[in-house]
Amino acid sequence: MPAELFSDLTDIYEAMIDWPKRLAHEEPFYRRLFERTGVRSLVDVACGTGHHAAMFHSWQLRVEGADISPAMIERARSNFGEPPGLRWVVRPFDAPVDAAERFDAAICVGNSLALAPDKPTVARAIGQMLAAVRPSGAIVVHALNLGHLPDGPCAWQKSKRVTLPQGEALILKGVHRWRSRGYVELCVSELSGGTPLYSESVPFLALEAAELEEMARQAGASQVAFFGGYQDQKYEPQKSMDLVMVADR
Repeated sequence: MPAELFSDLTDIYEAMIDWPKRLAHEEPFYRRLFERTGVRSLVDVACGTGHHAAMFHSWQLRVEGADISPAMIERARSNFGEPPGLRWVVRPFDAPVDAAERFDAAICVGNSLALAPDKPTVARAIGQMLAAVRPSGAIVVHALNLGHLPDGPCAWQKSKRVTLPQGEALILKGVHRWRSRGYVELCVSELSGGTPLYSESVPFLALEAAELEEMARQAGASQVAFFGGYQDQKYEPQKSMDLVMVADR
């Protein structure tokens, strides 16, 4: 099975994540935030296969899920349909959000923003998110905090046996830092015999709280807060695995 079969990583992305566990972990954070800010509508600007967007829609919110990948959007539509109040759009996260009215909130989670080619693109994306929400609305940005990783060897995070259209496979995923740059290592092997099917090293940006706050302030944010995870824990640059920014417009 040649590596070209994995030119679209949608199947790997879906199989790799335990969505019920992840959403259950994050749900209380969003419940508290949405209650505080009166959220009734939301745009997910890098929605992937749509699981967050669908969860929010199940809370009776009006939701738009957008992603640069047509394959991801097609899978989201296949997974959850497009009932009233749930809309799927192919769009980069740094493009203007075309909506008849502003949303109450916007999110970009799962380290998606760190996959931008450069920090000016990150700043544009944050600006577009804030422009998409009403006054007193909020945006949420989540990124992996590189500060807690040692400079050097890969920290393997996940080893999972999955069934893909290509057959039974083992997925390995890890992260590591080299100076100011992070990398996600992804390896997929055939389960019977261990034949390598696909491997990729994906670079991502080291996003720091101070520069994210500056980007948000310049785009019009009135308040900016940081958390070290979805349990409202304090963000500690050298210890926190996650960096979660909440910025109020």
